[in-house]
Amino acid sequence: MAPEGDAVSDAEKPQTEMEQLRQALETRPVIDRAHGVLMATHGCTPGEAWEVLKTASQETNTKLRTVAEEVTETTQGEPLPSEVRKAIQTALASLGKL
Repeated sequence: MAPEGDAVSDAEKPQTEMEQLRQALETRPVIDRAHGVLMATHGCTPGEAWEVLKTASQETNTKLRTVAEEVTETTQGEPLPSEVRKAIQTALASLGKL
């Protein structure tokens, strides 16, 4: 018989998974927009744009969604935070896009 703690966590799994799916559905559009911004402004392939976003997120210890929001806001004239800008430039340079 499973310990009581395992039964509780098993009961919470569907709720946790639903919350994760809800968050993914909410954040996906902004990530897709940022992906497109990088492709359009830097001539990245879809895979390269994904790598740039992922790398910038990891190097700045910032959620991918937040980096994507910041990239998207540049289309409205907002500057990128310097740490994110540097991480994106480094990632683009490593791909030969700068």
